[in-house]
Amino acid sequence: MNRHLLILSSLCTLLPITASARDWQVDTTKSSLTFKDTYQNGPFEGKFKKFDAVIKLDDSDVSKDSFDVKVDIASLDTGSSERDDTLRTPDFFDPAKYPQAHFVTESFGKGADGGLEAKGQLTIRTTTKPVTLKVKFVANGDSGTLDVDTTLNRLDFGLGSGSDWADIGKDVAVHGHLVLTAK
Repeated sequence: MNRHLLILSSLCTLLPITASARDWQVDTTKSSLTFKDTYQNGPFEGKFKKFDAVIKLDDSDVSKDSFDVKVDIASLDTGSSERDDTLRTPDFFDPAKYPQAHFVTESFGKGADGGLEAKGQLTIRTTTKPVTLKVKFVANGDSGTLDVDTTLNRLDFGLGSGSDWADIGKDVAVHGHLVLTAK
């Protein structure tokens, strides 16, 4: 009987183990979601102070990776209360009516530069558009960092589309730096 158990346990170790994506918890105190734009040809930067992300990453199979990110629009901060108030108006984000932006991945793959890309859908206000993120994930045991970058055209989402806002650059660089702990 012991011999049969030994053989069975030996066979089980030879069977392929199905890997699953690893869940990661975001440390929001050490993470950031920032953006850069221009106003009258001068640069300005901002950040969203509150966001939540469900992150699943698999080192061996990117088809199992996923991001689900929700951003609290009212938490935006550019360091200028006047600019922040303008960005919270109905001409821009209007967080009283649309409190959250939402990004969900659909697929991952190699980009033209050989790096990892995440393709997904971003919803701001009532507009949903495809967005591609450049992704860099570095794991170190049960911790890691995830950096994502993209450039969004604010006009695609109806942000400041009136002629009064022509002084604001249309291309907005977005960067996320997430500090992660394995769940």
